[in-house]
Amino acid sequence: MKASKSSLPKPPRRPAVPITIECVSPDVQAGRYPAKRVVGNSLDVSADIFKDGHDLLAARVRYDAPDGSSASVPMTYDQDLDRWTGHVTLDRVGRWSFIVDAWTDRFGTWRAGLEKKIAAGVEVSLELLEGAQIVEATARRARDAAERVALRAAALTLRDEKATPAERQAVALSEALRSSVDANYGPDDLTTFAYPLEVVVDRARAAFASWYELFPRSQSPVPGKHGTFADTIAQLPRIAELGFDVVYLPPIHPIGRTARKGKNNTLTPTAEDVGSPWAIGNENGGHDAIDPALGTIEDFDRLVAAANELGLEIALDYALQCSPDHPWVKAHPDWFHIRPDGSIQYAENPPKKYQDIYPLNFWCRDRENLWNACRDVLLYWMSHGVRTFRVDNPHTKPFAFWEWVIREVQSFDPNVVFLAEAFTRPKKLKGLAKLGFTQSYTYFTWKNTTDEIVQFMDELLEASEYLRGNLFANTPDILHEYLVHGGRPAFRVRLLLAATLQPLYGIYSGYELSENVPVKRGSEEYMNSEKYELRQRNFAAPGNLDADIRLLNTARRGHLALQRASNLAFHATDNPNILFYRRAGEAGVGGQESGVGQPAPGTRHPAPGTGHPEPGARPLPNDILVVVNLDPTNPHHTTVEVPIAEMGIAPDEAYTVDDLLTGARYTWRGARNYVRLDPAQQPGHLLRVLR
Repeated sequence: MKASKSSLPKPPRRPAVPITIECVSPDVQAGRYPAKRVVGNSLDVSADIFKDGHDLLAARVRYDAPDGSSASVPMTYDQDLDRWTGHVTLDRVGRWSFIVDAWTDRFGTWRAGLEKKIAAGVEVSLELLEGAQIVEATARRARDAAERVALRAAALTLRDEKATPAERQAVALSEALRSSVDANYGPDDLTTFAYPLEVVVDRARAAFASWYELFPRSQSPVPGKHGTFADTIAQLPRIAELGFDVVYLPPIHPIGRTARKGKNNTLTPTAEDVGSPWAIGNENGGHDAIDPALGTIEDFDRLVAAANELGLEIALDYALQCSPDHPWVKAHPDWFHIRPDGSIQYAENPPKKYQDIYPLNFWCRDRENLWNACRDVLLYWMSHGVRTFRVDNPHTKPFAFWEWVIREVQSFDPNVVFLAEAFTRPKKLKGLAKLGFTQSYTYFTWKNTTDEIVQFMDELLEASEYLRGNLFANTPDILHEYLVHGGRPAFRVRLLLAATLQPLYGIYSGYELSENVPVKRGSEEYMNSEKYELRQRNFAAPGNLDADIRLLNTARRGHLALQRASNLAFHATDNPNILFYRRAGEAGVGGQESGVGQPAPGTRHPAPGTGHPEPGARPLPNDILVVVNLDPTNPHHTTVEVPIAEMGIAPDEAYTVDDLLTGARYTWRGARNYVRLDPAQQPGHLLRVLR
């Protein structure tokens, strides 16, 4: 049957895209969002590049650095993977862009054919003339006079029939000619990938840090007395000695008086009740003011300076909501949600009601001034030395606002870090990470079984191009039943997991004392929650977890494997109560890696063969194996399947593992090795593999 004309596609007059470039990586949602990396990383750009026929191809990565400079690096072809790769050194913080180019390597194709014919003893006079044409065309494009002269001289030799074949062939196959042509060649079929791609490069602490959350108002050594910034300064040496990097403060602003909450979130406060710091604003000011009970702006500046001297940095809470007493309510009532009766809508999450908080209406008529005011709050605290912000409930504000304000702020200083407290649906959490948040809270606190943890971490790894999970073991809002029922052993288990599953983790003050009394059965709220009252603590109380915290933070700083985000792999055990995973060492996989081979300020790392620090040492490249008993109430034993092949260990080879938590040393052989863990004594092993 004869096909009709209309059923046959018409060939194009000329190929629209002579070379195919596809599957470029890293690429987040077809270039809509940037990937994330850390300063000092190598950006590994890869792509599938091909065309019809047998011609050789060439490719490059063109990139623009944050300072406006431009450059390119060549890409190389891996025959086995059938994929091209180029490497860009990310040597400064900020927003980078890159794109992939490809073209037919006509000189390389000609030269490869020439080599084959010479080796076969074939006459190559015509081939040398063809090469001369390519070299002459290249000479016309050369900007450097010396390069033009050298290329023209080479072309003359290739054409010179008086020269010996050996002389002409020597010029044709010389590396000098190859380099000169590569530097000056103008391809006639240059093909560029469909769209440019971006990478946001952050400072190292944006991707590797241990966080500690505390309420400054609870830091007074005198029971019942409101704490100050000076009291908080006195606590910093303890926090630094435990190995933390970031001290996060909930809102430090004046607290509203209207509908102030009492102890345990009651609606009947007494005159002494201090209220929730998230009810921001009163007659003393709003988001750019300090609660007078804490001190002055000069006191805050001293706190920031004292933290920096200890190698710590202060992170502030950025909560875009107001108490009914906030100055914005009087000056800009149109910035809020107005109900039909003229009243302002307070926050609700039925059955919970937050009468002390007014949400902002980000889509109000005066939204330009509102958005600018919110940005200016960040700029104000940046002027006082703050470079890290924990953002309260960002998923309840417009994504467009966050994309705008983060980019605005980072245009002033690309070192600013934003942590999203996005306890929301997975797609919203990931969406916030894509549009600019540096780090994200995760669902870690609710993942407590082997299956839950493995599935959860797999999801994090799948999003690792743009999402950095910060594994907080608890927060002022979240006391999981695992901790309530498991007691101190459960706290040790979750601490070990949080500190070793990812480079970013944190705890809320009181975790080291295993505080686990809920306000009522089945609730995740703490009894006598610090959100509503002062909570002085005796951090030296018997049974505290200081030793565990110190050892874990020392191990994290001392080993590159624990500073990377995407080098995690789970391995089999015979007992579902025991979780076993490897954090690959120096030869870890790609992705956004935080370890750059440099110690953090003030860091002292473990000396080889010990669990103790050695001043000035770089992080060690060893593989780390972690074995954890997830049952906080019962001992368990199992056989773990060690990935010896991936670590380059022969099946019958003996190898040593050091436990960085206990100092014990074991000699293992082969893949299957026996482990027994009693949570009453030690919840897990943190094993450094030695050869």
